[in-house]
This record gives sequence, structure tokens and C-alpha cells, in this order.
Amino acid sequence: MRGALLTIAAKLGIDKSIAYSSGARVIQALVSVGSIFFFSAFLTGVEQGFYFTFGSIVAIQIFFELGLTNIITQYVAHEDSFLHVEHEQIIGDDRHKSRLAYLLHFCVKWYLVIAALFFFSLVIVGFIFFSRYSKEHTNVSWRIPWLLICAGSAIKLFQAPFNSFIEGLGYVAEMSRVSFWQQIIIPTSTWLGLFLSFKLYVVGISTLLSVLVWFIYVRHSFLWELLQNLWKTNVTEWISYMQEIFPYQWKIAISWISGYFIFQLFNPVLFATEGAVVAGQMGMTLNALNSITGFSLSWITTKIPSMSKLIAQKDYVALDNIFNRTVRQMMLVCLALLVTFFIFLWFLNLTGLSFRGNVIAHRFLGYLPTVLLAVTIIFGVLVNAWATYLRCHKKEPWLLNSVCTGILTMLSTFGLGKYFGLYGVVGGYFSVQCLMFPWGVWIFKTKKKEWHGE
Repeated sequence: MRGALLTIAAKLGIDKSIAYSSGARVIQALVSVGSIFFFSAFLTGVEQGFYFTFGSIVAIQIFFELGLTNIITQYVAHEDSFLHVEHEQIIGDDRHKSRLAYLLHFCVKWYLVIAALFFFSLVIVGFIFFSRYSKEHTNVSWRIPWLLICAGSAIKLFQAPFNSFIEGLGYVAEMSRVSFWQQIIIPTSTWLGLFLSFKLYVVGISTLLSVLVWFIYVRHSFLWELLQNLWKTNVTEWISYMQEIFPYQWKIAISWISGYFIFQLFNPVLFATEGAVVAGQMGMTLNALNSITGFSLSWITTKIPSMSKLIAQKDYVALDNIFNRTVRQMMLVCLALLVTFFIFLWFLNLTGLSFRGNVIAHRFLGYLPTVLLAVTIIFGVLVNAWATYLRCHKKEPWLLNSVCTGILTMLSTFGLGKYFGLYGVVGGYFSVQCLMFPWGVWIFKTKKKEWHGE
């Protein structure tokens, strides 16, 4: 039996890093299923709308992070390709070690500032939005929970670059292990909080616990000493932010900001136009589909350090072998999970399963909008894989595509959402994705050929 499982894992490309990363995603998927019952039992449809809209507003973090967290992994991996670790010490070429140490110092200073700015901005935006669009829901306690969320999210933003830094050093499995344990501890506390009638307070509490779990793990592992030793390194070589990072980051930043308008506008717009209940249904459906996306992308994201090093070494044959195999495995997993999700929805609608008098199927969108969103998930997973491959070259060719997609999605969401509600939002988004996908195919093929001299 064990041999058969190992054979299946090998065919699906499940290595140590993916095992922990996807293992965390499996836990997350199981948590999503469990959360459906807990939300149905202990949150009203209105409170569910608040719950998911909280997340969409917190996503304005993109405007502060500006894509830097994502590219730190790639810059660290490029420097680390000339170094190695012995006894919690980074050994190798002094120039690359110095540049790596400078990058660590830069992350601490930069993220300390933007985390503080993010906290105050989040507090202000949240209070303005919910005070304006939730006047009829005076029985919902959201103010103190929102402050807890703001504090936890700001601390988590400060923590984010260190996670990326460690992954860039090649310790993807270690960071995936942290994520794995977070996905066990956090939902347990969330469900317990809901059971104890903490209501929306559980969002902020779980965010703070997420930060605490990461800190405890890193503090009691060799990674803490490794970072401390690197911090003490005498910096003689610098990475010029304006010359080396910014020319790449600003393109990533615009792409990510465009991503906010693509992925995070739905809940706030529906909350304002159709009410908290519909926003909650959209949130629950997107939560399930995003779990599928995140799980599937574990196959490609865990390969970023390996692909970055192969690019630095100009070993494009090995690079393409890894990438092509990973994409095939990733798409197989994605399609299988989407089919499973629709079987689950069909079962809920067929049986009318309820929990404490609440029909669970009513907490999701109907079949038509869900099918349209699922198709965009397939497009999105493929485009994400192509974009990751190209961005490992420390370039951002997806800029114009992302900007156009963001603008079109924003216009369709606000415009069609205002006049046609839910179906206007989903139909507009589906149309935009169908229009932009061929452009994505062209970008990947032409840039790959150009950069590799094919």
C-alpha cells in the first residue's frame, strides 16, 4: 500500500516541499468544508458577508507591499546560488554574501515603515466603508473585531519578507511546514471561537495566532540563528534599490494592484449594492475556488528557488523539463478538484442539507455563476504558472496585460454590478478573462523564445 502511494506521489511530482505546502492546502480545503458548517451554525448570512468582505478590504495590503515580498525570494535565490550553508553560517563569495546581508537589513527597515502605514490606513478605510454600507445591520458587532484584524494584518505584513527570504535560501520545506501547522492551529481556534459565540472576533484572533505560530517555529529552529548570523555580516556590497530592484518591482507592483481590481472588488461591490448576504455567498464560493487555486499553484510556487537558480546558471533545458512536468501535474490536480467541488455542490442542493436550521447550499452562489467562475480559475492557474516562469528571470512581461485586465474588470464590476447585480459582476469578469487569455499565451511563448535565444 505504501509503495503504491509513493508511486502515485512521484507521478504527481509531490516532493518534500510540495508535501508540506500542498499538505497545508489539503488541511485548508478540509477547513473550508468544516467552516461551511460552522458559518452556517454560528454566523448569520449577514455576518458571513462581513466575514468575507473583511478579507477583501484587508487585501489593500497590495498597495503597500507593491509586489516586493514576492520578488525577494527570487533576489535571494540568485545571490544564494553562489553560497552555501555550514553550521548556521552562510559561506561563500564575500560579495554575494554582503549583498544578501544588505537585502535582509533593507527588508527590516522597509517593512517596519509600511506595516505601520498599512495599519492606520486599514483602520480608516474599514471604518468608513462599513459605517456607510451597514447602517441597517446595527446588531452586528464589527468595530473591535476590525481593529484586531488591522493589528494582526499589519504584523503579518512585517513578517512576510522573512518568510520569502528564508524560502529564497532554499528552505521551502521548512516554511511549508510552518504553513502546515498554521492550517491546523488557526481553524481549530476559529471553530472554537465561533462555538463560544465570539462571532467576527475570530477573524482577528486567528490572524494574530498565525503570526505567533510562525514566530515560535522560526525562533526555535536553526533559521533564527542563520538570520542572526547573516544580520551581523559586515556589509561592503549593496543592492541598489533604484537600479536593481525598482525597475523590476514597479512592474510587479502595477500587476499586483491590477490584481486587486481583478480579484478583490467583488465582495465590497456586492456588499454595497446587493447586501451582505449576497456578498457572503460570493465570499464562500470564492473561498472554495481560491483554495483550489492555491493548492494547485503549490506545485509551481515551490519550484521558484530551483527555477531561479537554473536561470542564473543558464541551464534552460533543465528549467523547461521541470516547468513542463510541473504544469502538467498542476493542471491535473486543479481539474480533479474542480470536479470534486461541483459534486459537493450538487450533493448539497440535492439533499437540502442543513445545520441548525440553515440550508448550507444557500450559503453558496447558484450553478451558473459558479461555473463561470470555475472556468476563470482554470485560465488563472495556467497564467499564474507562465507568469511565475517568466518572473523568475527577474523581469515582468505581464505588466500591460495585468493593467488592461484590471481596468476592464474594474469597469465591468462597477458598471455591470450597479445595473445587473451578481450576474453582471460574474458575467463581466468571465468575459474579460476569455478576452485576455489568448494574449497571455502569446506573451509566454514570445518572451520565452526571446530570452532563451530559441
